[in-house]
Amino acid sequence: MDRRQRQGRVKKRGSLFRSLLGLVIIAAAAFWVVYYVLPNRQHLDPDWKGLDKPIFVKGQLTGYSASGTGDSMLLPLPFLQEYVDPSIRYEDKSKSVILSTDSSLLYMQEESTAASLNNEPLQLRLAPEVKDKVTYLPVDTLENLYGFEINEDTATGAVLLMTAGESVPLGKVKGEEGGKTKALRSEPSVHAPIFADMNPGDVVRIWNTDTKDWVYAQLDNGYAGYVQADDITADGTTTVEKQPAAPTRAERSWKGKPVNMFWEAVYERKPNPAKFADLPGVNVVSPTWFSIIDVNGNVRSQADRSYVDWAHNQGMEVWGLLSNSFEPDLTTEALSTYDNRMNAIVQMLKYADLYNLDGINIDFENVYTKDGPNVTQFMRELKPMAQSRNLIVSIDVTPKSKSEMWSMFLDRRALAAVSDFLVVMAYDEHWAASPVAGSVASLPWVKSSLNRIIEEDEVPAEKLILGVPLYTRIWTEATEKGKTKVSSKAVSMNAVKEIIAEKKLKPVFDKEAGQNYVEYKEEDVLRKIWIEDTTSLTARVELAQSLKLGGVAAWNRSFASPEAWEALKGIIK
Repeated sequence: MDRRQRQGRVKKRGSLFRSLLGLVIIAAAAFWVVYYVLPNRQHLDPDWKGLDKPIFVKGQLTGYSASGTGDSMLLPLPFLQEYVDPSIRYEDKSKSVILSTDSSLLYMQEESTAASLNNEPLQLRLAPEVKDKVTYLPVDTLENLYGFEINEDTATGAVLLMTAGESVPLGKVKGEEGGKTKALRSEPSVHAPIFADMNPGDVVRIWNTDTKDWVYAQLDNGYAGYVQADDITADGTTTVEKQPAAPTRAERSWKGKPVNMFWEAVYERKPNPAKFADLPGVNVVSPTWFSIIDVNGNVRSQADRSYVDWAHNQGMEVWGLLSNSFEPDLTTEALSTYDNRMNAIVQMLKYADLYNLDGINIDFENVYTKDGPNVTQFMRELKPMAQSRNLIVSIDVTPKSKSEMWSMFLDRRALAAVSDFLVVMAYDEHWAASPVAGSVASLPWVKSSLNRIIEEDEVPAEKLILGVPLYTRIWTEATEKGKTKVSSKAVSMNAVKEIIAEKKLKPVFDKEAGQNYVEYKEEDVLRKIWIEDTTSLTARVELAQSLKLGGVAAWNRSFASPEAWEALKGIIK
């Protein structure tokens, strides 16, 4: 082959290459125009298309599905616990579901239409069902209880739920009737695929406007995605109205009025009010009359109607105290099931009727940490039952600490939501067997204890009542084999006054503790007393006032000196 022929072939190949390259460039340019300039017209089904009754909340797929349709719809329990009410209780042993609000306690069992509302028989139209090991609850009953709203689209099967009090802006697709549709896209970009073509006049719920030029919207048929903001005009708001709750008696009787309470420790003998000193300013008394005595939740009573009559004649309310007998194993069983808890609750309510009580004060102590949720559940079930009878409900709690049996079982945040008051037993900073001597309740420790509950657990200050001690401890420090041995005994305010007078002691103010202090030698040992008197009590009253607490409560009446009541009366000024 000569040179001219070879050159000709090279020219032809070069021309072909240039042609192919040109085609590639044209194709790339077309691709760029289609995908980066022109809007994407590809249509795409959402991931949930084909699912049976998918449930949406706030425009988002929840991953749960309803069962049934219309008036026969049921919702899965795990969905309800996650999105409606995390406190819904399921008890496996009885296959039961317990739901509670401020005023209603609903008890249902799987596969049964027999239920109870506030412990009164109730016949359900639909029974809770079990499907694939999941419990489903009837929507009609739940709507009445929680006040949420359901929107079901029979064409797509989508179920949209809005909770009571929830509100969402509405938007209307712009344009004239029969005009050009607007795209609902999978991403906030004209190049994203289209989920739905929306007609002018279609109404959407606008769930998110964080992106400047786009809004995240949802049609009633469940389709949700992004639409250009310019394609939507505001069209008002849809709101699920919250049913107005009737004010509780605590709100009616105690709002803006501090509680000034004392506990009446009742043992074997009945207290005789005729022998009491004056109790100026006291407006509540809580006698320790009731205790759970067995694993079935049965309650023993030491109540005295004449004492109630005396208190009422003095202008005091009576909040009967119910304890768990401070028995952890008994508490485990007595609070473990709805039947046991309801047994105790019903008995307490009957006692409240019988003795004309104004409230119930719960004092559960020495409880295993694992039983803490059962304590909360007990209060959750007691509150609506007591409220329907116009009773105040309070529970005694300790300051927060790492004590397994005395503190860690208490969910103070949850308890505040299901109680009128939390009474903070702010004493025993240094307890009977404390390894070092110290104040029963130094002022900084009390303040810190209250602030932790207010700040960490977000308990409203007006729901807290400050528990104050009317006792102190005489500490003994003895040296044995070169080591200091510490012991103590609790004594009343009057006992300390007598010691100071008898031994002609001169108290000094302990700035660190915020109270008066004495020490003295006796029988070759050192005695130390951090004194509870008008100085310490007045300081606690002022602390309660500065924090805007709901009041004070004193443990207990029999330990007090007469001037204690004058100091505590300051809370109501």
